[in-house]
Amino acid sequence: MCERGLTWIKPSFLWMMYRCGWGTEEGQETVLAVEITREGFEWALAHACLSHYKHGLHADRATWRRQLKRAPSRMQWDPERDLLLRPLPHRSLQLGLAGEATRLYADEWTVRITDVTALAHAIHQHVREGDLDAARQFLPHEHPYPTQDGSLAHLHR
Repeated sequence: MCERGLTWIKPSFLWMMYRCGWGTEEGQETVLAVEITREGFEWALAHACLSHYKHGLHADRATWRRQLKRAPSRMQWDPERDLLLRPLPHRSLQLGLAGEATRLYADEWTVRITDVTALAHAIHQHVREGDLDAARQFLPHEHPYPTQDGSLAHLHR
């Protein structure tokens, strides 16, 4: 269930490149890296409802729908992407923000905004030329998000 009007946090650079076509999709020609506080990200996680019903996690579909409607953030997992934007077997977290979460994101959590459009285009140029090693050198360093108790593992998939 993907809703319009949500502000989406997409922590994966290559997943974002898949989504915006390396900054070439109409209306998505500018690619911004938004750095937010860890506290804000964890607040969004703690207040998130999974964007799809999962038997065993939710009492029933009606309860899940009510939780989703009230939740200030939605969590979903999408296939991670490689440099050719093909799906990989592991998934990346996406967080959709609404209402209170959107206000907190804009007013309190945002630390820095960086235009990475030129970086996206440079990496894409290396990919188009078939030089994946050169493209890989420019990718932002990303690491799995550490959780205190592995609490996100049961929500995966």
